[in-house]
Amino acid sequence: MATVVPLVVLWLVLWTLLQVGTVLSSVAFVLLLIPAGGLMVRLFILQHDCGHGSMFKSKVVNNWVGRFLGVFTLTPYDYWRKLHAGHHATSGDLERRGVGDIDTLTVAEYKAKNKTGKLLYRLYRNPLVMFGLGPSYMFLLRHRIPVGAMKEGLTGWGSTLATNAGILIMTLLMIKFAGLDAFLLIQLPIVVLGASIGVWMFYVQHQYEETYWDTRPEWSHENGALQGSSYYDLPKPIMWITGYIGIHNVHHLSSRIPFYKLPNVIKAYPELKEIGYLNFWDSVKCVRLALWDENAKKLISFRDARRLQFASS
Repeated sequence: MATVVPLVVLWLVLWTLLQVGTVLSSVAFVLLLIPAGGLMVRLFILQHDCGHGSMFKSKVVNNWVGRFLGVFTLTPYDYWRKLHAGHHATSGDLERRGVGDIDTLTVAEYKAKNKTGKLLYRLYRNPLVMFGLGPSYMFLLRHRIPVGAMKEGLTGWGSTLATNAGILIMTLLMIKFAGLDAFLLIQLPIVVLGASIGVWMFYVQHQYEETYWDTRPEWSHENGALQGSSYYDLPKPIMWITGYIGIHNVHHLSSRIPFYKLPNVIKAYPELKEIGYLNFWDSVKCVRLALWDENAKKLISFRDARRLQFASS
């Protein structure tokens, strides 16, 4: 209720402002879209915790609430849950990258690519794509057709088709009662903003300079959780609205801890704040990082990779 009620209230306020149509109401409209997008992230975290079985005691309740929320977050719950479980199982494992993760190349892998491959990877890593076009593509289009899911059985397609049907019904009802303008100018921007904020949070949680990658047998789940996941120190209102997912090292260490109890863990064990600590300015500087340097055991930028190449030539 602490998430749904504020989101519904904000939606109705936005709809009212849309009817007014003055300059002042337009400014207020744009500004209020931002917290509405944040609340969409918090709604996704509720679904996320259902996927980990940590939201409710009952597995059945977790799954059905997760599926219902997936209609609003545009995420096929069962398909996503399996991918996300793979991410937790392989986080920090250099040999099992790409499972529900941000694609990351090593310096050697990048050098081995041809010009087209390098260009495509650079485009993928461009902030406009990573945090703008990419999230919109993922949530609006990619989640509608889970290409490659058939090899995992019918669950991926069944989950997606059921979610798509729910999204269609929700969209038609929204248009019927609020109008097409409200759907296009309120609901879609909220989803797009929420997607971009969510991808930013996910990126920062693993893509920082001193993150952790290793090969087996040296790799371990514990190191991947604590050393490869950040503690993202943000103002308390932002921590709340993003479901405390910035306390990501604790979440990866024990995904059965519900999001609202993560601050309690940090309060009991404040030393966990120091592991993978990032403030907002630290996180902004992470955007330039794109390649894993296996020798230095850290993420570096394309510019740093060029310097290494010149130094070794």
